[in-house]
Amino acid sequence: MKQKQVLEMIYEGKVVKVKRTWLTNFMCRIFRVNRKHKDQLFIKLFSDKKALLELYNAVNHSNYTNPDELMITTMEDAVYMGMKNDCSFLIDNYLNLYEHQSTFNPNMPLRGLIYFASVLQGFLAVSQADLYGKKLIKIPTPKYIVFYNGGDDVKDSVELKLSDAFENPGGCMEFTAVMLNINLGHNKVLMNQCKLLEEYATFIEQIRIFQRKGYALEDAIDAASAYCIDHNVLKEFLLKNRNEVRQLILTEYDKKKHMDIVAKNAREEGLEEGLEKGLEEGLEKGLEEGLEKGAELERIEIALRLHEKGMAVSDVAEATGLAQEEILRLLQDQKNKKN
Repeated sequence: MKQKQVLEMIYEGKVVKVKRTWLTNFMCRIFRVNRKHKDQLFIKLFSDKKALLELYNAVNHSNYTNPDELMITTMEDAVYMGMKNDCSFLIDNYLNLYEHQSTFNPNMPLRGLIYFASVLQGFLAVSQADLYGKKLIKIPTPKYIVFYNGGDDVKDSVELKLSDAFENPGGCMEFTAVMLNINLGHNKVLMNQCKLLEEYATFIEQIRIFQRKGYALEDAIDAASAYCIDHNVLKEFLLKNRNEVRQLILTEYDKKKHMDIVAKNAREEGLEEGLEKGLEEGLEKGLEEGLEKGAELERIEIALRLHEKGMAVSDVAEATGLAQEEILRLLQDQKNKKN
C-alpha cells in the first residue's frame, strides 16, 4: 500500500498537515512540542509560529510567508549540562536552534554542539542509517543563533567558535554560534525587519530605565508595562498577559541574581582557599628557607673556627662543603671587620 504523502501532526491541539519526508517522519518520532518550559519572556513571545517565522526571516533575510512551513522541534526535557534548549525548529532542511541569554557565555558553541549531536544521534537510530554504507547520509543543516540582551558591552554580531576552546590549534572540526545583541539601539536592521523583537527590546530597556530611577524591580516592571501599553509597544500582549509577564521577568532576574550570588560565593571561597593555601605554603617555604639559612650560617661559623685552629683552607672546604673561594671571601670579610 502506498504511503500517504501528507503527514498529520497534532500541534497545540490542532491537526497540522505537513509534507511527508524522511525528516518530518524522524522529527515526529523523536520530538514533542514543549509547552511547559516558558520561564523566559523572549521564548513566550516567539513560541507562536507566525512570530517565530518573522524572526527567522529577519535573521536570514528570507521571505517565507507560510508559518506551516516551519516545524517546531524543541525537545521536551532536553537538558544537557544544565541547559534546557530554548527553541529549535526545522524549515527547508535547516535545523535552527535559538537561545536567549542575558549573560555572556563563551561556551555556547559547545552547548550547541552537544544539542545538535543528540539530534543526529536520534536521527541515525530512528532512520537506521548505515554509517558504513557507500551512500551519503543527508542531514539537516544546523544554524545556531544566540540572542543576547545582557549588560556587557557586546558588538551587534559576534561569532563564537568551538575552536576557540581547543587546547591546541589545527583541530578537525568547527561549530559556530552567532550571537546577536538585541539590546535597544543594536542591530537596527534586524529590529526594523522584526517589529516584535524591537518592541521586546524597548520593553526591557524601559524596565532598566525605571530601575535606574530608583524603582524596585517589580515596580519597574509595572511602570514599564504601563509605558509600553500607552505607547503601543507589546500592547495587546501586555494587556492579556500582564501578571504573567511580571512573574516571568521576576523569575528571570531571580535566576540571574542567584547565579551572580553563586559566582560571587565561588570567587570568595576561591580567594579564601587561595589565601589559606598561600599562607600554608608561605609558612612551609619560610621554615624551609629558615632552616637552610640557619644551616648555612652554622657551616660558615664552623669554617671560621676550623681555620682559626690552623686548618688549611682546602681542608676546611672539604670538612664543611663550602667552596674555597667562599671561605677566602669570608676570611677577608672577617679581617676587614676587625680593622
